[in-house]
Amino acid sequence: MNRATAEPQVRSLPGERAREWVEGYRANAAPSTYVYDFVWDPSRPAIGPFCTDVDGNVFLDFTSHVGAAPLGYNNPLILDPMAEFDLVDPLKIAGHDFYLGFGEADTPDLPGPAGLMDRLVATSGEYGLDRVFLSNSGAEAVENAIKVCYSASDGTYGITFEGAFHGRTLGALSLNRSKSIYREGFPELAGTHEVPFCRDRTCEPATCGCGFFVDEPAEATSVLRRALDPEYGYIDPGSIAYLIYEPIQGEGGYQFPSEAFAAELEALRREHGFLLVADEIQSGMGRTGEFWGVDHYPVEPDVITAAKGLRVGATIARTDVFPGQKSRLSSTWGAGDLLASMQGALTIDAVHEEDLLENARIRGEGFGERLRDEAPEPIVDVRGKGLMLAVEFDGEDRRDDAIEAALARGLLTLGCGRKTIRILPPLDVTEREIDLGIDLLVEAIAAIE
Repeated sequence: MNRATAEPQVRSLPGERAREWVEGYRANAAPSTYVYDFVWDPSRPAIGPFCTDVDGNVFLDFTSHVGAAPLGYNNPLILDPMAEFDLVDPLKIAGHDFYLGFGEADTPDLPGPAGLMDRLVATSGEYGLDRVFLSNSGAEAVENAIKVCYSASDGTYGITFEGAFHGRTLGALSLNRSKSIYREGFPELAGTHEVPFCRDRTCEPATCGCGFFVDEPAEATSVLRRALDPEYGYIDPGSIAYLIYEPIQGEGGYQFPSEAFAAELEALRREHGFLLVADEIQSGMGRTGEFWGVDHYPVEPDVITAAKGLRVGATIARTDVFPGQKSRLSSTWGAGDLLASMQGALTIDAVHEEDLLENARIRGEGFGERLRDEAPEPIVDVRGKGLMLAVEFDGEDRRDDAIEAALARGLLTLGCGRKTIRILPPLDVTEREIDLGIDLLVEAIAAIE
């Protein structure tokens, strides 16, 4: 497959083999999130955003596996260095409790877990974050962030936001506010409070329409500041262990907050001394045109959680925030995946060495400008930072119809929020591929109208 000339080609969907595969998979699989019957065939041609399914259909994948494949399919920047690695067994070791005499000092081109942690500290140095705990997943990264904050403070309360999504383990579920089905009937962490998330990227305290800032008799203030007021509030600020937020909300609808919102979080963090956790599992790794989504805003996080494009989970914080005692954090499985750690480290290298932050900014701006110019009637907003892009429709049904019509034309997209499509091309996406994706999406919307 030649990336420079590849085009989507869909003959039948789902094809006969895809139907058989899905039926066989579901015979033993527990119900989970269902998107559509796309079955990627790893043995068939795939490069960049292009991939082939089990029936020979070729797709333009603008999901990047929900950001978990930030460089798309079969990127030589990942595959070529790994081709030198003779696979061994086990490929996972007992994480932080065991060590590898491999990949850090003698062979820097093949980094292991230690090399990955070095790179994460380097990318987070401006915030003074100098320690990393690796794990298997984003949910585990969030769970460890919660534990770290409880351990580092005397607090018992946590603050989350409306629309938030932080994972599916029980502790992380307690912080979710995007869909009720995620939490219904499950026990939750006590002391979790929620406040509105800013959904207006241009809002100011005096003009806010999203509910985070409110008018008081004297001047505009935030709901969070009012809740923490020592005299009139209902949350003791000295009892807060952490505030966790997504710099850009993902599952909640790709909501891009205003700088005023972020500045208020930072002011309250400094005023009351609570720990601020930036959940970068979807917005990190260069997706927004900066390495971390929080880099766009006037915020100083105490903890960053990362995963997806990192290929492993990571909780990144300062030395004084992590517990000093042994066994407070530990793992005999996570953090020791040789291949995943290597992929994560090589991805970070590619982002910097190939100037993919700049590419994300340029391609994202190009996508937004062209789609706004050509936006069919059902589109009410096109927003984004870098290649974390959102196309909002005038209703959920038309959004869902557009996803299906795009799929039929060979464009893979995903929904989020109530009526939004998220667009996540690989970070090295080309201008031709962006134009091709827009052509398919506009054609799909015209078809449903």
